Amino acid sequence: MSTLRRDQLLVTLSAMVWVVGTLIGTGLLGGGGVEEQGGGSFSDEATLIAPDGPAFSIWSVIYLFLALYVVWQWLPRAAGSVWAARTRLPAAASLALNGIWLLVVFAGWILGSVVVIAGIAAALGVILRRTADLPDEGWLPRVAVSVTFGLYLGWICVATCANVALWLVGLGVPAEGTVATWTTVAVLLVVVALAGYLLTRTPDRVVRTAFTAAVTWGVAWVAVGRLASEPANTVVGYAAVVAAVLVVGLWAALTLTRAGSPARP
Repeated sequence: MSTLRRDQLLVTLSAMVWVVGTLIGTGLLGGGGVEEQGGGSFSDEATLIAPDGPAFSIWSVIYLFLALYVVWQWLPRAAGSVWAARTRLPAAASLALNGIWLLVVFAGWILGSVVVIAGIAAALGVILRRTADLPDEGWLPRVAVSVTFGLYLGWICVATCANVALWLVGLGVPAEGTVATWTTVAVLLVVVALAGYLLTRTPDRVVRTAFTAAVTWGVAWVAVGRLASEPANTVVGYAAVVAAVLVVGLWAALTLTRAGSPARP
């Protein structure tokens, strides 16, 4: 079996793990959705940094683009694509781990979910690094790779912080109160710093824009959750608003000015 065919099959098998994990973990086969697992630990009211419920609709968009990637990497034109060759293995890892994360959540293993989501973040970081110096191959690889994994990485940055917060609460750290408030503000600053760092790791404007959109979406819904829903917390709510503005500002500074690298010729 050729390396190409092996990698294509790995992506497809990983996608099957992802689909099975989604069917079980989201309750489509019974057993309740993600927000009901772990005694409600994964609900949008579990911690101060949990985004409000509608934020999670971004998964539908990410899933659509992931499905596009799985199909695209089988197309004849993708057989010789450097974008496909460099991303298949880490993409396969991120797909399989996504399904595994949902299964782990379904089982109520909060620490396990932290480990798995960290693995997803690492796999997506590899994709970011491997595509940073690639020449343009047209709009389809740009959509299948840059948009897909830019959105995925941006959302995982926010989701990882929320997942770690769940774990800490499970260890006995207060979910609300002064300590929880200022700890959450500090975590929001970490999200901004991480976003700024990752935005500088690639000159690809499409990746940067998709990544920023996903991070901003997640952080903005943290603000909505704290200002208009439960648990209410105006300090965290306004801190999340500031964080969202800062992330967009970093994107603008890097992408819309001469300091930002232009799209590849």
